[in-house]
Amino acid sequence: MFGFRIVEELQKLDKDIRREQLAYHQKRVMVSKKFTFDAAHHLHCYEGKCKNLHGHTYQVIFGISGFVDEVGLVIDFSDIKKIWKDKIEVFLDHRYLNETLPKMNTTAENMVVWIFEQMEDAIRDLPNDCRVEFVQLFETPTSYAEARREWIYHA
Repeated sequence: MFGFRIVEELQKLDKDIRREQLAYHQKRVMVSKKFTFDAAHHLHCYEGKCKNLHGHTYQVIFGISGFVDEVGLVIDFSDIKKIWKDKIEVFLDHRYLNETLPKMNTTAENMVVWIFEQMEDAIRDLPNDCRVEFVQLFETPTSYAEARREWIYHA
């Protein structure tokens, strides 16, 4: 039954599966999406290499949770991408972060909270009780800062 075979006929809605079966459950589920961007910055009041202007290829990972809708989706991955492209990435990608971000030292620890706030703001009015659970901001492949919902709202 579970061996390899070529599908001859696609499953048909309202014939092979009913609409009310599309959402398998009504539990909170988290989906994640990853993005990269390149940017330059420097740190103030820091004695080390990062006091000089330099750049990184950053990686951002979002964890967004919510309840599935009638077809079984919390939020479409393409909607997360659109929010990222339109509302967040424009301030980050190929930018001098000290200039485009609010007045702050552009540490990963400061930036990850700003990114969390931007995504949280953008999804606030979406259906399915969507909320940001975490954001990870990798400054290098092995070094990252993380903001979690429970730390931001219950600290």
